[in-house]
Amino acid sequence: MNIKPVKIANRYIGPGYPCFFVSEIGINHNGDVKIAKKLIDIAKKAGSDAVKFQKRTINYLYKKKELDEYRESPFGKTYYDYRKGVEFEYSEYTNLRSYCKKKRIVSFSSCWDIKAVDFMEKLNPPCYKIASASLTDQNLLKYIRSKKKPIILSTGMSSMSQIKRAVKILGKKDLIILHCTSAYPADKNELNLKVINNLMKTFKVPVGYSGHETLLAPSLAAASIGANMIERHITLDRAMWGSDHAASLGPDGLWKLIANIRNIESALGDGKKKVYKSEIPEIKRLRKSFS
Repeated sequence: MNIKPVKIANRYIGPGYPCFFVSEIGINHNGDVKIAKKLIDIAKKAGSDAVKFQKRTINYLYKKKELDEYRESPFGKTYYDYRKGVEFEYSEYTNLRSYCKKKRIVSFSSCWDIKAVDFMEKLNPPCYKIASASLTDQNLLKYIRSKKKPIILSTGMSSMSQIKRAVKILGKKDLIILHCTSAYPADKNELNLKVINNLMKTFKVPVGYSGHETLLAPSLAAASIGANMIERHITLDRAMWGSDHAASLGPDGLWKLIANIRNIESALGDGKKKVYKSEIPEIKRLRKSFS
């Protein structure tokens, strides 16, 4: 299968290259830059290639009726209070972007609306992520593609026909597709990891996996069957307040997952059958010649 790799920052993503691991901080920073920096440190120490945030323009993306709805949170009593509380502004993103550069880890965001893209363009991100919820937003897809940067498209909540329409809008140039099941946390019986290879055969672009399960095994399985990218939410503590923490990996889980993905890559090898030097003493000791 002839699949052209996609370059993000200084890394190539695709068949024949190490699995690109993205630690999604998302909104698990709970609106606190100090927590965000701790999560960046955890991601870097565990061996992540990148961290990802989320950006929304609240008054543009949501209707007033939605924002006025009751929502209990540490920030107030309305949905607006909640959304505003977990949203970083330009100075905070500038701070975090500089911190990521210092730590030598790639950083980017999923933009949920056109104004969020304009916001992020000021920071010159290496790529854009399109969240599963935005896959059918044709105007947003076209606008992100107009920025001529690599795109990561997540496909949770989507049928194959919807994915095909999104890919037709985006084009296949510098496109990475992520298989995903958008439940938090996702049930292991609904992960359907074989879709990864189906997407590769259908679109002939790099394909990865965005996991929302609480287990490590499915993400390891995804890496073993050829996922070019793995994305998992991370948290300081899964018991923290917030909607995504329960479906996230804590520091120990993240370290174990990345370490085992690298072990899998080493164990898979190149597929060419050979006799290793370590086997030669056993050949001399155990083998008999063909008669």
